[in-house]
Amino acid sequence: MTDFAPDCPECSQPMKAGGFVLSPREDDGRRACRLLWGCAGRHVWWRWADRPDGSLEACPVPKLFR
Repeated sequence: MTDFAPDCPECSQPMKAGGFVLSPREDDGRRACRLLWGCAGRHVWWRWADRPDGSLEACPVPKLFR
């Protein structure tokens, strides 16, 4: 995991890490952690914690993590 905090893809505000979520991965069926990111604009994004160079994806259930 890197120390780099990305900017929100939707509103360009800086984001803060919000924790980890254990989730099944579609491509290999294994469980892995997703790192949650949130901004002051209440947008919630995540990406695979073991793939720090991967792209951010919009969290499908943002209300669970606000």
